Amino acid sequence: MSIADQRSASPFSRFTVFVVVLVGFLAFIAMLYFLGAGDTGERQNRGEAHATATGLNGYAGLVRLLERENFDVTLSRTPSGLETNELLVLTPSLYSDPEEIGQILENRQYLGPTLVILPKWMASPPPQNLAGEAAGKFKDGWVQLTGALGLDWTESLPSPFSVDREIETLSDDEAPSWQGLELSGELPTKTIAYSEPSEIHDPIITDAAGHTLAFNVLGEEGSTYYSDAYWTIFVVEPDLVNNYGLADPERAKAAVALVREAGFGNENRVTFDQTLNGFGGAENLLTLAFRPPFLAATLCLILAMVIIGWRAFLRFGPAAIRGPEIAFGKKRLVSNGAGLIVRAKRLRLLAAPYAALSARRLAAKLGLHRHEPEDIDAALAARLPEEEPFSTRAERLRNAHTPNEILRAAQALRELEGKLAK
Repeated sequence: MSIADQRSASPFSRFTVFVVVLVGFLAFIAMLYFLGAGDTGERQNRGEAHATATGLNGYAGLVRLLERENFDVTLSRTPSGLETNELLVLTPSLYSDPEEIGQILENRQYLGPTLVILPKWMASPPPQNLAGEAAGKFKDGWVQLTGALGLDWTESLPSPFSVDREIETLSDDEAPSWQGLELSGELPTKTIAYSEPSEIHDPIITDAAGHTLAFNVLGEEGSTYYSDAYWTIFVVEPDLVNNYGLADPERAKAAVALVREAGFGNENRVTFDQTLNGFGGAENLLTLAFRPPFLAATLCLILAMVIIGWRAFLRFGPAAIRGPEIAFGKKRLVSNGAGLIVRAKRLRLLAAPYAALSARRLAAKLGLHRHEPEDIDAALAARLPEEEPFSTRAERLRNAHTPNEILRAAQALRELEGKLAK
């Protein structure tokens, strides 16, 4: 058995190698999926209010509450989610662009119902210098409210969506009460966001002073919007539906009732838009690869990769021990030199040296002190009178060009040496 056929024991067991390859493969597939889905890590907590925010001003609680109430809830991170025919919930930020919001609302007038929750609170993550016991009370995603902020951009919305929103802080002897949708209760704070009554807005929830906390956009009577448009409901006071407000059972009931009212009470499918909160992402090939109908092709490709990998895993054993690239010894040296000449296609350079070498060997066998072609021809004529002279054969070798011609001429000289050896 040669050195190349010997095999060494693998430093890792087959099972270990299989586990390492499997974990790496699954991690690669997971990376492709999350890159395609646009989920490259949890967004830094900046105190923003959106459908996945778990702080006081966020709406993650509303999403979970609707799911518990058997609503089919979708969180949309693509612009295509704005084109749904079902109820769309918009949660714009404090500094939203009124033209962008207005364009979305106008596009949805005859597309589907919309629920707009206006922002109210400025919030920030907890300070970094909190003491250990206090810092431990804050869970991931929690925020601290730093104050209520008025909105200027709501007045710039196109008619009939324009809202003149105000902020008022009640005195200590006033209760922040609310009523509507056959429910009533109190708000979590005395700082209230509201709008004044309007002829083109139908109040749904109001406070004790008659201010509007949530309303439905009716439009001007007799207009196309008034008769044909889908409902658009504004929640002016977000504490009715945010995580802060849902701590109270009555406000939780009002939040569900508002969603049912916005969806006409018949549909249980709700889409929360997150593009307005900076979570939007464009469609890409990775996203499409994990969605029907391309998902079937992706699964087939993954299965093919698994089969190929499994066959490769079972096909090969431990690595063979390879010998040195250049072996030692005269025979190996000659073999390597010959291989180099063959690869370089310089066989013609061997013709003259081989003829000279053959002349020396023939002279030695004929007992000649000199290896001149004339002396060898004379001695051959005496020993083998019927054979072709050496000089003729040697000249044919020197004049050969192709590998076949060189080989035949060299064999002729070799045959002559063999005949003298008999």
